[in-house]
This record gives sequence, structure tokens and C-alpha cells, in this order.
Amino acid sequence: MSEKVPDNDVTNTPSTARKVPVVANTGAVAVAGLDLQEGTVVPRKQVFSWALWDWATQPFNSVILTFVFVALYLVGDDFMDPAIRALGPQHPDYVAAAAQLDSQFGFALFIGGLLIMLIAPIMGQRGDASGSRKKWLLVNTAILIICMALLFFIEASPAYFLFGISLISAASVFSEIAGVNYNAMLSQVSTRKTVGRVSGLGWGFGYLGGIVALVIVVVITQLNWFGMDTSNGMAYRMIALGSAVWAILFTIPLLLNVPEVAPTPGRPQVGFFRSYVVLWHDIVRLFRMSRSTFWFLIAAAIYRDGLAGVFAFGAIIAAKVFGFSNNEVMIFGIVANLVAGVSTIISGRFDDRFGARAVILFALGGLLVTGLAVFFLHDAGSTVFWVAGLILCLFVGPAQASSRALLARLSPPGHEGEIFGLYATTGRAASFMAPGLWALFTGVFAATHWGILGIMIVVAVGFVLMLFVKVGKDPVPAS
Repeated sequence: MSEKVPDNDVTNTPSTARKVPVVANTGAVAVAGLDLQEGTVVPRKQVFSWALWDWATQPFNSVILTFVFVALYLVGDDFMDPAIRALGPQHPDYVAAAAQLDSQFGFALFIGGLLIMLIAPIMGQRGDASGSRKKWLLVNTAILIICMALLFFIEASPAYFLFGISLISAASVFSEIAGVNYNAMLSQVSTRKTVGRVSGLGWGFGYLGGIVALVIVVVITQLNWFGMDTSNGMAYRMIALGSAVWAILFTIPLLLNVPEVAPTPGRPQVGFFRSYVVLWHDIVRLFRMSRSTFWFLIAAAIYRDGLAGVFAFGAIIAAKVFGFSNNEVMIFGIVANLVAGVSTIISGRFDDRFGARAVILFALGGLLVTGLAVFFLHDAGSTVFWVAGLILCLFVGPAQASSRALLARLSPPGHEGEIFGLYATTGRAASFMAPGLWALFTGVFAATHWGILGIMIVVAVGFVLMLFVKVGKDPVPAS
């Protein structure tokens, strides 16, 4: 079908404002911002340098946040009261203390989410207006790296637990703010026809980077850290420091090869607090002119929080519910990232062919069925999680990548940072849901496996809301 871009859309130049892209009515809708890239060839060096940022920062997500530092160290019994730790894993007080650590970690992520909710759209908006997306991406990445490096000082003692979860929470804030600018740059390195593949490439690089980082951790562990003294949590602290060095090395290609975006014409730069007034007017305009984009942001906020919960608490579930050893958790992380990375790269082609909405709904449906199986079969042994956990990873990456690609299709030129800032903000506005329900269910039932049900409830709500999102009806007009 043909879809005419509205007269006030994109630019004032006839060559771009009057384009009539031809797309299937599948959710692969005509693009507002990406139309400006039509007829251009993006150098592969820029595409791969952009995608490498996902590779560079993935150790924070896979090694620190999910599979190693938090799951095997920070919420472990080293940070319990020694008297409770001495009771042993079978004692009810030990089980309750373990659940309390999990709950407090979830609350720390919730606090970080509130901060992101307040500042993400403003940072994205200001990056659009001033032409400083790359600058703020690099600044926030640098602070993320500092937070990871500071984890080296988290010794194996309850006295360091609060400092540890505070650093993790702060790192999640700066990682998300950096991601706002990184996502906005997607429109600089892709076109309407390639946005799904390029978005999937970035996510895929991230997962594959996680594999390599986890393999390195496993190999060094098997070599007994070359005889180094690993008492007092030193092994995990070195892993955090190594993740920081990794991020420095693999951010360099983006620094060197991807150009800064030009400032948005006609968008005056305003003060920080005035930015909130501008933001409010832009949200009202978005609601009036593009309801599909507005409601997609709401639906995506909820189901993306469920996706984040799958990875944030997945290793904790593996270790505490299914009895995985430390090495098994890390090996599972390697395989999980491989499955997620490959499926995400492949799904990018399905996104460009069938549309992002179809990919998202298929992935969320698969997540729900598999997640409920994990919950009801929590006593069936580790084989259940090896199979079902990897199936969960098969669906998480495609849903994330297609969400980003769909929003890039809906974003008008010069507003990508703002829209992706809203994307981060709406996501964090709902970020209390998965950690909150995780904390609630594990706390009330004093058993970690009940947290699985909390996460699946969030995914289910997002799936239902996504059914009502109709794309391709009202592309976002530029102001």
C-alpha cells in the first residue's frame, strides 16, 4: 500500500517532504526521520563502529548486572549477617535473608529508574537541539565506566552491600542515559529499508560481546586466576575492573568513526529547567498528532520492563531456584548470550520483512508460555532451566531490537533523541513493576521462585496493551 507523508512532515524541501514510500501493511511503516536517509549509502565502518558500542558496554549487563558480579557475589551470603550465614542454606532464616538481599537489589534498581525517568527525555531533547548526541553518549559512557571500576572496592562484607548496590544503580542510570543517545544515532547509520537489520546488528553485537566476556571469565576461573589470591571477593572485583577496561577499548571505534549529528534547525537551545516546559509541549503534540506512537511508548514501557526483569533476575533464579553452581551460571550465561545474539541478528530480517509489531507480539507470546513453564516446573531440576531459560533468551533479544527499530521508524528528523528519551523515560516510569513485583512476591512468599510469576505478570500486561497498538496510521509530524 502507499502511504503519503503529511505536508508538514520531515522537511520543507519538496524532494523529501513529498516522498510516498511503498510498504507492506505489516507494521513496517513509512519512516518519518529515516526518510532523510533515503538515497544515501551509510559506510559500513560507521554501522559497525556504532554497533560496537553495544559490544563495549555489554559486560555491564551480562557480566556485572546479570550473570556474575551481582548474582554470584553481591547478593550472595558474603553480604549476610555472619550469624545467619552460619545457619546454612536449609535454614528458614538463611532463606529469608537471601530473599531480602534480592529484594534490596531490586529496590536499588527501582531508585535508579526514578532518576532516569526524570532526566532521560531532557538529555535526549538537548542532544537533538544542540547536535551533541555523540558527546553525551561518550560522557555518560565514561561515568558508567567509572562506576564499574569503583566496584573493585566492594569487599566481601555486609558493610559494603549498600555501596555496592548504589554503584550498580548509578551505573544503570548512566548506561540508560547513554543508550538514549546511542538509540537516537540509529537514524544516522541506517535507512528505512535497513533499520531493522542495523538495530538487530547492534543488539546482536551486544549479546555476542557478552559471550566473549563471559568466556574470558570462565577460562580465567578455570586457570585459578593464575594463582592470584582471590579471597575477600578479589576475583569478582577484578572482573568489574576488567569490564571497565573492556568498555574503554571498544568505545574507541564509535569515537573515531561515527560523526556527530548536526543541530536540529529551528529548535532553540533553552535552559535545563525550561527544557521540561518544552518537553511537556512536545508530549502534548505527540499525543494529539500521533496516538499510535504515544500508546506504543506506554505498551513498550511495560513489556520492556518485563524483558529487563528476565535478564536482571535470570541468573539469580538459576543459582537459587535451580541450584546452578557458579561455573554453571557463567556457562549458562555464555550459551544464553549466544542464543539471544544469533536470534536477534536473524530477527532483524523478519522485522524488515513482516514488521516490528509482528516480531514483538510473537516474542512476547513465546516469553509468556516459557516463563510460566519455568515457574510451574521450578522443582523439576536444572534441566528445565537449561531448556526453558535458553528459550526465554531466544525471544528477549528480538523483542528489544524490534522495539527500537519500530520507534526509529516513527521518529521525525531532529527529534530522535527526544523520542528515545521518552522511550527511556516511559520505560523507567514502569520500571518499578518487574523489580517491585519481584520484591513483593519473593518477600511475601519467602521463596525466590515466586519472583518469576511477578515478572511474567508484567510481560502479560505489556503483551495485551501491544495488541491495541496500531502502527502505520499516523506518522509523527515534525514541529
